[in-house]
Amino acid sequence: MRHGKKFNHLGRKTAHRKSMLANMASSLIEHKRITTTVAKAKALRIYVEPLITKSKSDTTHSRRTVFAYLQNKEVVTTLFREVAEKVANRPGGYTRIVKLGNRLGDNAEMAMIELVDFNETYNTEAKVEKKSTRRRGSKTKKADDAPVAEKAEVVEEAPVAEETPATEEAADSKEEKSAE
Repeated sequence: MRHGKKFNHLGRKTAHRKSMLANMASSLIEHKRITTTVAKAKALRIYVEPLITKSKSDTTHSRRTVFAYLQNKEVVTTLFREVAEKVANRPGGYTRIVKLGNRLGDNAEMAMIELVDFNETYNTEAKVEKKSTRRRGSKTKKADDAPVAEKAEVVEEAPVAEETPATEEAADSKEEKSAE
């Protein structure tokens, strides 16, 4: 009996299911978006979100734990470098499932699963840039007047350099060359 067992077996034996989910998780992390059936997408979300949460703390233990699930060194490196830094301030919900319709061959429900922070279409926070602050009104006049007065004092205090004979000769030679 399977009372209370809510895990979707996806019509596969344990080893096949684990390797399929590991391969799909590797593809998702590598390509940031994959297309699959709705049932596999939901199973993949349950599989990959704890791995992304583990990647937030970059320790040897968490790397080894994630590698035990994914079995791909390059993908683990990508997860801990790129993905973890993008999702650092997100408390969960790293993936999004978008239903696409039915597949032509067998009429299976298809869906696209993607990493939320890597989609520029829906991610409006990344596009919003910090506005530069501008001083207006009386603050601007006070701020502009003070440096000008200081600069004027500095110019008055600076001694005027007189032309030395060497600079006069250089100026004369330039005039002669331009006349020729």
